[in-house]
Amino acid sequence: MAITRVWIEEGCIFCGFSELNCPKVFKVKHGESSEVIEGVDYSGLEEKIKYAAKSCPVEVIKYEEI
Repeated sequence: MAITRVWIEEGCIFCGFSELNCPKVFKVKHGESSEVIEGVDYSGLEEKIKYAAKSCPVEVIKYEEI
């Protein structure tokens, strides 16, 4: 299944794991903010995105699949 949308909900602790795991999708400014990089083609990055979401210590990384 293809991932069509990725987002980070409130509550991120800015640990940096998402960016370390998948820097093409996630950008973290430690202690400040975290974001999903706009305009990224998620093709070929699905496993990394799913791993980042599953491994998030506060479970705020979300994604949609079709």
